Amino acid sequence: MSKKLFILIAGPPATGKTRLARFLSGRLGIPMLSKDAVKELLFDDVGFNSREEKNALGKAAADILCYFADAALSAGQPVMLESNFETAAKPGLIELINKHDCPVLTVMLTTELNTLYRRFIERDRSIERHRGHVVNTVYPEKPGEKRSIEEQGIGLEGMLKAFTDRGMLDFDVGGERIVVDTTDFAKVNYEDIAGEIIKRIGID
Repeated sequence: MSKKLFILIAGPPATGKTRLARFLSGRLGIPMLSKDAVKELLFDDVGFNSREEKNALGKAAADILCYFADAALSAGQPVMLESNFETAAKPGLIELINKHDCPVLTVMLTTELNTLYRRFIERDRSIERHRGHVVNTVYPEKPGEKRSIEEQGIGLEGMLKAFTDRGMLDFDVGGERIVVDTTDFAKVNYEDIAGEIIKRIGID
């Protein structure tokens, strides 16, 4: 595909963004970059020694996403980014949108809050979850360091406040917008979403 366009897969953690983004990337033939995937590479290669350094790696991952998008759009190619986009990410994304003056579409994933919290905890507990996403201080972990959000006393209200304060729930950079409820993954039709994207932005 050679049409220049910008697709964002957004929403809070544990809404199924990465799974959907991978499907859409293959289905639509659009290169995709995931912020979490970039963060994991940075964690494994660089690590961190404090919460501040972990946040700095997160910012670096966001900067890499924008670099990747700028390179693709500059070459007249479409690009897809996947992240739990926050208010802090908006200036860089809007700068890209204004620079390239191309169609923009955000697929916003939402989930009923109790279900989202349950998923959040289950993912946090999972031995398959990359530790760089779970640990908030030093990575690799120190012996006896608290790991789970439950141990840290982060309940449903705390999760909601964090997502709200960081602007994940109402993230918007303009352009076309598709909202997908992922409360029940079995009811999410990926082909329908791909078809809606094609209809909205005219992919051949």
